[in-house]
Amino acid sequence: MHSLNQEIKAFSRNNLRKQCTRVTTLTGKKIIETWKDARIHVVEEVEPSGGGGCGYVQDLSSDLQVGVIKPWLLLGSQDAAHDLEVLRKYKVTHILNVAYGVENAFLSEFTCKTISILDLPETNILSYFPECFEFIEQAKIKDGVVLVHCNAGVSRAASIVIGFLMNSEEMSFASAFSLVKDARPSICPNPGFMEQLRTYGGARERNECNRVPVEERGSISAAAP
Repeated sequence: MHSLNQEIKAFSRNNLRKQCTRVTTLTGKKIIETWKDARIHVVEEVEPSGGGGCGYVQDLSSDLQVGVIKPWLLLGSQDAAHDLEVLRKYKVTHILNVAYGVENAFLSEFTCKTISILDLPETNILSYFPECFEFIEQAKIKDGVVLVHCNAGVSRAASIVIGFLMNSEEMSFASAFSLVKDARPSICPNPGFMEQLRTYGGARERNECNRVPVEERGSISAAAP
């Protein structure tokens, strides 16, 4: 115990090895984080000019691909929702924005609704279904064309559209997912959303199986001794 106390008293931060953390941001910038004077210091890392390193090329082009799920139901990214030419090309009348932190454009041109959803596996995507489905149904009733979008049109918006098809079009999860995937190949709901969608589809199928037509119930009662 005595020797341990001596070590603690003799401890000096100067004896610690200097540590640094290299971080690559979402924009591809490489930075180095180091500790100094009990504070984090961040400096940008300069890439070697030899070009021998490996990395990736950012795709900064706009994603204007619109998936036509139904003639009145479209799926896309925020880029498509912010491109007036694309919106007019597809005769869009309603826009459902389920992104987080993305403002609607052309408010005077279209009927817009924003429902901010976080693209996290732990987000309860099912809790947003009723409000989203109601807006889509209203657009359909008014013979409109609704574009559902989030940031990339890959996870949140795709999940809403898949859920809508299962609910309103009485499709299985597999059929709904396949239809949306064919229309917009880039879709990829996060693992949490996929699990919830499968559960939602399974619950609907079980409910359908438990429903017995009135005529059939009457026949069963009549046949009972």
